[in-house]
Amino acid sequence: MNLQVVFCNYHTSRVAVREKLAFTSPDHLQEAYRELQEAFPDSELVVLSTCNRVEVYAAHADDRYPSQEQLAQFFAEFHHIPVSDFFDDLLAEQGEEAVRHLFRVASSVDSMVLGESQIVNQVKDAYRIAKDNNSCGILTNTLFQRAIKVSSRVRTETKLSEGRVSVASVAVGDFGKSIFERFDDKTVLIIGAGEMAEETLRYLKEEGARKIIVVNRSTERAEMLAMNWGGEVSPWDQLDECLIKADIVVSTTGATQPVITEERYRAIRKASGDKPVFLLDLGAPRDISASVGDIDDNIFLYNIDDLEATCDLNRQQRSREVKKANTIIEEETALFMQELHHRETGPVVQRLRSQWHETREEELRRLFNKMPHLAEEDREQIENSVGRIINKLLHPPLETLREESQSGTPEGLVTALKKLFHIQD
Repeated sequence: MNLQVVFCNYHTSRVAVREKLAFTSPDHLQEAYRELQEAFPDSELVVLSTCNRVEVYAAHADDRYPSQEQLAQFFAEFHHIPVSDFFDDLLAEQGEEAVRHLFRVASSVDSMVLGESQIVNQVKDAYRIAKDNNSCGILTNTLFQRAIKVSSRVRTETKLSEGRVSVASVAVGDFGKSIFERFDDKTVLIIGAGEMAEETLRYLKEEGARKIIVVNRSTERAEMLAMNWGGEVSPWDQLDECLIKADIVVSTTGATQPVITEERYRAIRKASGDKPVFLLDLGAPRDISASVGDIDDNIFLYNIDDLEATCDLNRQQRSREVKKANTIIEEETALFMQELHHRETGPVVQRLRSQWHETREEELRRLFNKMPHLAEEDREQIENSVGRIINKLLHPPLETLREESQSGTPEGLVTALKKLFHIQD
């Protein structure tokens, strides 16, 4: 069984690349699964698409999983963009490196903000959606279940998740506090009603925010979010009026085009004056045009990529915990690969032992039929002696197979053993 992951994550300097490759809605992702399964019907596939990364995990019983080039072509056709626009930004890992990569992602060692809890929930959701679309198999089921357990172990055995550990908490605690000394006298506008919106709102409430307005295309979801956090709901068509009132704007819609353009916000500023305003764009693709931040000096616009400097400092401060987490991940990766290779070679070993011991029983039966006068004690001695001979003969090839399995599935050796001893699958 072989595994590959092709990905574009936040390490990619061009945020536009991630935005172009993102799957922006459940329907969009479901459509992607349909087309992936049509293109690669024999492969197991899991798509992980977040604001920071787009990854496709592909597994197959042999080396026939989709290549990086094939997945790039799929991305290009699905998103209607030329391959040349993004191919150099795609990365690929196979086998053990792919396993290690997922364990690092799920454990938030590979995240912009170390130890953030949101990513493991996103991994769980990606796995659940893949199962709902009948896109998982033996390897991807085992791999993602183990990744979730590895994440739990890292969270339990290290202090990686202590302090500000999510994009939302860093945005509010570091960026927001650099603009406003207090939040209890500010009007907060939340655009969108998803998980990121709720998490950001939670941190704003902890900092004292009281006046909260939620605007979302789905009124039902907006009402639920507002009810949970003591806010009020305004219709989508009154967004401009809400923007005029707001001191803090958090946008997390994930719309395919900017919700707040420069032209729109210039009109907002004419009505609101030049009061300081904190705009936090957590959408992927971006919800707020980058040029909005240049309208005047009292507009403080930040997006996900702007968090990287703070996150790098976070990483430096937690280097000791990162080392502990990486040790756990290395242990778990080695264990997973050993179990995987054992699963690959185990049936061959079992069939070989069974085949030789069947031959042993057959030959002993023939011998004892010809020598019925043998005493029970003599028969036992002969049986033990023949058994030891077989075990000694089997030991070198099986020991070699075990040693080779430590570093990978020894496919050539397995094939040779099958041919030499006529082992049938």
